[in-house]
Amino acid sequence: MAKRLIFNAFAMNSVSHVYHGLWRRDDTAQVRFNDLSTWIEVAKIAERGRFDALFFADIIGVDPVYKGSWDTFLTETVQIPVNDSFTLVAALVGATENLGLTFTSSILQAHPFDLARKVSTLDHLSKGRVGWNIVTSVSHNAAQNFGFDRIVPHDERYRWAHEYVDVVYKLWEGSWDEDALVEDRQRNFYADPGKVHRIFHESERYKVLGPHLTTPSPQRTPVLFQAGSSKAGRAFAAKNAEGTFIVSKNPDGARRLVNEVRGQVAAAGRDPHDLLFIQGMAFVVGSTEEEAQRKARNLAEDISLDGLAAHISRDLGVDLGLLDPDRPIDEAEIEGVQGLVRVFQEAHPGQRPTVRDLASAYALNAQVIGTPEQIADQLELWRDAGIDGVNVIYHTLPGSFAEFADHVMPVLRQRGLAQQDYAPGTYRERLFQGRGPRINERHPAARYRGAFTPARAAA
Repeated sequence: MAKRLIFNAFAMNSVSHVYHGLWRRDDTAQVRFNDLSTWIEVAKIAERGRFDALFFADIIGVDPVYKGSWDTFLTETVQIPVNDSFTLVAALVGATENLGLTFTSSILQAHPFDLARKVSTLDHLSKGRVGWNIVTSVSHNAAQNFGFDRIVPHDERYRWAHEYVDVVYKLWEGSWDEDALVEDRQRNFYADPGKVHRIFHESERYKVLGPHLTTPSPQRTPVLFQAGSSKAGRAFAAKNAEGTFIVSKNPDGARRLVNEVRGQVAAAGRDPHDLLFIQGMAFVVGSTEEEAQRKARNLAEDISLDGLAAHISRDLGVDLGLLDPDRPIDEAEIEGVQGLVRVFQEAHPGQRPTVRDLASAYALNAQVIGTPEQIADQLELWRDAGIDGVNVIYHTLPGSFAEFADHVMPVLRQRGLAQQDYAPGTYRERLFQGRGPRINERHPAARYRGAFTPARAAA
């Protein structure tokens, strides 16, 4: 039986997330991003459509990297203003029952002890529906907002990320034994002190004694996501992530990428299918192909090319507004462009992408236009190429999600491409059917189970 796909509603607690310029339209609620009711409506639509999760992207800094300033980011609201994704996820726990809730947090913005405690709390309150998108941040301003002069070099950020997750793994998996909770009212004995442990972590950046102050949550470690497409980013995902977000231009490119990274997952000592590949895609839905194309043209008229270019400049750390659009991008020797160049070349072997190619690939990648049946046909091709799921990118809020939930998802369910209903259990159990709520024994976090008992610590 062919596998079903995973579907996330992909959003950001900001005015404009990916398709910049559309916030000006009358058919979108993006300007009401500060209103909790806006996001409760989005979450309820996603849950009604039986999406697997609501996934929130986030940033923590904006560099003046477009046309020599940051003006375009503010005038066109290119992901600024933006609110904290973790706080919004926490607010949505009580408004949902089954929907997975994934936040984004950078290694820069929270001490690992603090993050571990907050995530465990949220996993308890949500009954095991929490995911964490691990990011290293790319902007100098992000680093400057947290006490650094500039962002550390690319590969060094991933070395830092390995150190960071090592701390939280120890807290989540090793600080409390599975049977540490006794809860004996008669003896006034709640937790066994011999089964709650300090972690004695010392490394280059962190010194954490422990113990973890929160009892083991349903998942202990949240579902782990990572989006880096560079060589170092993919190596990190192969070792640590359970889901990775990709932006392949077509199914053939996705197939090559998936096969390559699954090989890295196996080389890291994990099952190749321990890592799920989630493709970013946007959809324009019509009752006929003609209607869908007309809607797509209408949306395209309002998309801001300046806003898109500013967004890309921010992610790359280079001012595309000052470059010749027909210049091969590799001639610019831009560190942050590695991942996007790789994505383009996977879809176009042997072709050198220009600045214009890169902007097009990044901004308007994998947009599917058509009837629900035509969209389902395309998603079958992507599924057969090896992807495991889709991040559904919106044009209008909540309209894009409502159209997909009400018109496309029923067709996908008929074809076995989407879940019929929510299965019992945690977020992880629903993503990996047949597995338990805890991260599996092949994951590096599992090595800390029982690692801090007196006998193991003395060994």
